[in-house]
Order: sequence, then structure tokens, then C-alpha cells
Amino acid sequence: MLIKSCMLSFWKRIDPIYFACSRLTYIVDSNQNRTVLRARLTKYKGATVVLSDGTVLQKNDVLLKIHLHNVKLLKELSTVTNDIKRAVFIYHIIKQAMPSLAMYIQSHPSNEKVKGVIGITNLSRGAERLGFEKAPLKNALYRFFKQVTLLPINLFTGTKKINPVYLFMSKRKLLTIYASEESIKP
Repeated sequence: MLIKSCMLSFWKRIDPIYFACSRLTYIVDSNQNRTVLRARLTKYKGATVVLSDGTVLQKNDVLLKIHLHNVKLLKELSTVTNDIKRAVFIYHIIKQAMPSLAMYIQSHPSNEKVKGVIGITNLSRGAERLGFEKAPLKNALYRFFKQVTLLPINLFTGTKKINPVYLFMSKRKLLTIYASEESIKP
């Protein structure tokens, strides 16, 4: 427990530096509260992917890359002790942030260029229920790099399996599922 506490303290200190260097933007809800998601535009560099709604993602397409705000997530997870409850908590906190992500894309100046959302995670349980589609990381060197960089979050969340995957969702699907939810929230 002391090791986790020290690591979280260290992580809290380096996160603002990472945030500043990564060009991320906080995704905020309709009340301007920060969600657990942060994002930035990126050009897709992977193999061509055809999503279930027919959206084709090709090299250099503009996607919104999402990142979990791990420090915020871990702080909120600190009171959850059971692995199953942790997984359910993570699922619900991400689901709660998705309408704000849809609102962010709708209001983004480059909205017309964005074809979808991409993320890389090993916390992919329940991703399909949120509307994401999974794809493996094919490049072995990149997969190893992501395994190493995701190791700290695994230690905190109790995730034993370190097998990162791409998560994709088309902009059309995101807006279909989540855009109307934000507009009806109080």
C-alpha cells in the first residue's frame, strides 16, 4: 500500500508535465467539470480498418485520440477494493464521460475532418458495450512499448493481463449513441 501511495504521489507530480507535452485537452461535461477523458487530434498511422458501420479508417485520417486521466481515475478508484467493483466503476465512469466526448467533437473547429475516436488500452473489458471496436496492436515493438507504459495503471487497477488493444469508434457511431444524452442532462 505504501508503494502504491508513493507511486501515485510521483504520478501526480509528473502528470502536469506529461499533459503539457502531449497537447492533450481535458474533456469537460456540460457543467464544465473535467471528466476522466483527455484527448487530442492525431493522424492515424496504422493499417486500414473497416468499422462495423462501414467507416473506413486509413493512414493519415484525422482521429480524436482519447486518454484516460489516470491520476484522476486512480484517485477515485482508491476507495474501491474489489477487482470486479473496480472494473464496473471504470466502465461507468467512462460511460458517463462519453456524452461529453461527443459534445467535444461536435463543437471542435476540425469537426468535419474527424472520422472517429481511437484509444489504446488494456482495460478493454466492456469496451464493446460502450460502442468501441477492438483491434490488436500488430507491431510487436509498439505492443511491447505500450505494455511497458501501461504497467503502472495495471499495478493500480489489479489488471493481471497486459495485452493492449486499439479501441475504435466512428464519429457517426459516437454521435448516434451519445450526442443526444448530453443534451438531455440537467
